[in-house]
Amino acid sequence: MNVIRKSAIGSLGYNFIQPQYLPAGKDEYYLRNKQNRSGIQYRHLSVHEIEILVRNNNTSDDWNKLLVSDLFDPELVKNCKFFGLVRIGKLEALYLEFNNIRLQVGLYDSTIISCDFGDNVVVNNVNYMSHYITRNEVMIVNVNELATTDHSKFGNGVLKEGEDESLRIWLEVCNENAGRSILPFEGMLPGDAYLWSRYRDDEKLMTRFKEFTEKRFDTRRGYYGKIGDRTVIKNTAIIKDVWIGSDAYIKGSNKLKNLTINSSAEGSTQIGEGCELVNGIIGLGCRIFYGVKAVRFVMASHSQLKYGARLINSYLGNNATISCCEVLNSLIFPAHEQHHNNSFLCAALIMGQSNMAAGATIGSNHNSRGADGELIAGRGFWPGLCVSLKHNSKFASFTLIAKGDFPAELNIPIPFSLVSNDVSSDRLVVMPAYWFMYNMYALARNASKYTDRDKRTDKTQTIEYDFLAPDSINEIFDALDLLKIFTGKAWARKMEKKFNEYEYSAVGARLLEEENEIINQLEILAEGFENTDRKTILVKTEQAYKIFKKLIVFYAVSEILDFIKIKKISSWQALKKSLPAKAMRTEWKNIGGQLFPSSLSDTLISNIRNGKIKDWEGVHSYYKRSGTLYKDYKFQHAFASLLEVNNIMPGNIDKKYFRQLLSEYSEMKEWMLNGIYESRAKDYQTEFRMMVYGSAQERDKVIGKLDDNSFINQQKKELARSKRNVSAISKTLGL
Repeated sequence: MNVIRKSAIGSLGYNFIQPQYLPAGKDEYYLRNKQNRSGIQYRHLSVHEIEILVRNNNTSDDWNKLLVSDLFDPELVKNCKFFGLVRIGKLEALYLEFNNIRLQVGLYDSTIISCDFGDNVVVNNVNYMSHYITRNEVMIVNVNELATTDHSKFGNGVLKEGEDESLRIWLEVCNENAGRSILPFEGMLPGDAYLWSRYRDDEKLMTRFKEFTEKRFDTRRGYYGKIGDRTVIKNTAIIKDVWIGSDAYIKGSNKLKNLTINSSAEGSTQIGEGCELVNGIIGLGCRIFYGVKAVRFVMASHSQLKYGARLINSYLGNNATISCCEVLNSLIFPAHEQHHNNSFLCAALIMGQSNMAAGATIGSNHNSRGADGELIAGRGFWPGLCVSLKHNSKFASFTLIAKGDFPAELNIPIPFSLVSNDVSSDRLVVMPAYWFMYNMYALARNASKYTDRDKRTDKTQTIEYDFLAPDSINEIFDALDLLKIFTGKAWARKMEKKFNEYEYSAVGARLLEEENEIINQLEILAEGFENTDRKTILVKTEQAYKIFKKLIVFYAVSEILDFIKIKKISSWQALKKSLPAKAMRTEWKNIGGQLFPSSLSDTLISNIRNGKIKDWEGVHSYYKRSGTLYKDYKFQHAFASLLEVNNIMPGNIDKKYFRQLLSEYSEMKEWMLNGIYESRAKDYQTEFRMMVYGSAQERDKVIGKLDDNSFINQQKKELARSKRNVSAISKTLGL
């Protein structure tokens, strides 16, 4: 039964804060007065102004409770009902215009309860507006309900005085059974969500994170909703318990409830037609359009939801886009692309620079009697058209999955692989280093694209977009070890021999290093990649092995060249002196898109546990400090990687050796450019691509000339710059 309470009309607009929650000596407006920082000096109405207001069909329960500024024009208030304390700023004979909508300044045809208004606002046909502080030049038109309750949290996972714990909002990321739940809060970064969701066995750490979150917010009741300067709201049904920044644009939404909508002149947030958003935090510069449904969510800055997308119990990282599909129980790092119709039903941790193709279905098929398990994918995850995956699954960086219904859990530890389900032969096929052999254009272009599209104004976290970085290089080292072992085992099977693991690796290394032709006769099987009894076949193993080793050298020399430039090293002796006397390749972690050496991430967690870091601001400061050290740590890692892959000591690096490294680097740079060109040229050379065009001239009009491709031309210029740089450094170092 609906409980309808009846109260005297004279109490409408008053007692916003119940008496038991009012501090001694305070009235119900004490928090409102603290929130209103407009600086406007309000006064009581004159008798003449009241007469004009009454003549214009306005009513108030108490005209003494309607306060105005000195530049208030009563002729600009018509057909309004006022209840409680209402304060109105300057109203002038002007109209405001936004996107071809022109409306006269003033308050018209609205019911207004206990609100504050800045200067020159437009409030027109707002059926019910209650307990809001509205800043200057705001336009609010055709809104059914715009209200704030005394216990509003604005989407944050906190409680107000007197509320039961069951009312707290949790985000059930990464696990359908809520085993990794986190509390959303305004300002939550991807790294925060990651740390909170991962270390679930550390109860002290979990307690600290909850304390940090509660510490950010006042538990007192009575805060008003706010609408920032120049925000425009039109043709919207319900806005309840929503804090809105400046320069936001909200049009045609169905329901916005319990939200913080960050927006500013530098990062305007827009919410469009048919959207229903409940219990969420929306970052600066977000775009949410066309029938989006989002419940219990965080959208980091400059992310987008479009075309009927559904986002539930999830965190969406910066500069990410989701269209036409659903995402549940997921934690997604920055630079994620998900278009077309697909289903992301799994509980997933997606670690950035990822792309979900049309028809992909991730985690929709249960393989136990419980909820779906968890999927973890490193940077660059790319399930192709109509891929169907089961849980639990884990993928190394830049894994591409070919179309197919994969029958069981997958654990793919080799990065840059193409994973295929060979149904006809009933086997799993993995091609390591696929991207470098067949699609260098997409790999390189994506890295450039993500950098160019990083619109964050707050870059507290240093996000790595290069495909060759400490995380992927470490995975390449792991892949090299696996390729050696699997090749050695394949040879032993063919020769009917048995060895221990060390001997398998030694045999495999010898065969791969010698480029022995017998490798082409071997069936190289991977172990532990799929939870089935069928075979997992590795293809093009020898080519991948050589490419991976060259990539490590390329990565290392790239960082050494940057090191020389940054440190302004001007002689060979200075370089030798600057190189580490000892170097060891260390473990790294991807924490919200920011890469940390394990020593730094361990220190961060330790400092949180022991109280040295006392709040989320302290955590964010640690991110920022670590970001300033990233290049130094990355250089150390790159140098150690060079020593390890070439099995040398720092003292063995002489001028002759360094010249050879520079030569290999330049050759690899040119090889990459050729790969970029050739992978794009396929679209121009095959007759099957040409068959939809009447002529080459028509093709060039439709898709552009290959020679005019801006990205390829940019890469050509980059290669020329690189060659000049290598030549200049060689001359400077006396090589």
